[in-house]
Amino acid sequence: MQVSPLCLGAMMFGAWGEPDHDVSIKIINRALDAGINFIDTADVYSQGESEEIVGKALAGGRRDDVILATKVHAQMGVQLGEQGDPNKRGNSRRWITREVENSLRRLQTDWIDLYQVHRPDPATDVEETLGALTDLQRQGKIRVFGSSTYPAHEIVEAQWVAERRGLGRFVTEQPPYSILVRGIEADVLPTAKKYGMGILPWSPLAGGWLTGRYRKGQDVPASHRAQRLPGRYDLSNPAIAPSSMPPKSLLSSLRMPGCHSFISPWPSRSPIQP
Repeated sequence: MQVSPLCLGAMMFGAWGEPDHDVSIKIINRALDAGINFIDTADVYSQGESEEIVGKALAGGRRDDVILATKVHAQMGVQLGEQGDPNKRGNSRRWITREVENSLRRLQTDWIDLYQVHRPDPATDVEETLGALTDLQRQGKIRVFGSSTYPAHEIVEAQWVAERRGLGRFVTEQPPYSILVRGIEADVLPTAKKYGMGILPWSPLAGGWLTGRYRKGQDVPASHRAQRLPGRYDLSNPAIAPSSMPPKSLLSSLRMPGCHSFISPWPSRSPIQP
């Protein structure tokens, strides 16, 4: 599969961000018209609503032209922060085989191009996870599968288990990566390169910190993300603001109102390409 250099992330479609489905669908169509052929969502985004919106957008005949990615792992059937049924989350065979059917239904498709495990699950052996994913791949319900936000040692373990047990392997990793969050350069990126994995960086604008909207000494601008995660955007917290605020000298030296033009393409310049 060949993907465009940019991927349209769908986390903010639905109740978590843009509640108007028509507006979200227009965004998706605009991205596809501009040449993007890669859309990434997840079951947990707005508790399935994001997948439903993406499904609506592609139902008009554009599905075959799109590389469609989604994820499994997070708690479903609850509001943000609630515990819920322990069997409606995680990386077990029971949950993966059940939830993939829900994602297929919401996305209005017969197959998922890239099915990603959203986070590691210490309660489930990786062999069980890879076995379930391999079966789904052989059934034609998913084309390939990958990981998201896995530490390097768990990526290596998954690759070894896949080889030794004759199972399919993770072919991609989706880590956080931006000019402020570069920890993956030390181990995850070299590990992915060694195993020939593609990289899909998430949060290239560091959750909005690098958009130029946040300034020391000023009120936090209104946003759906800040409403959902107020602690992450509390500028009075010295543990957050100093390390997360782009210095004014950086913005002024770039001679642009914000960092967008500088930051957005930056992850794509790493040695590992999608």
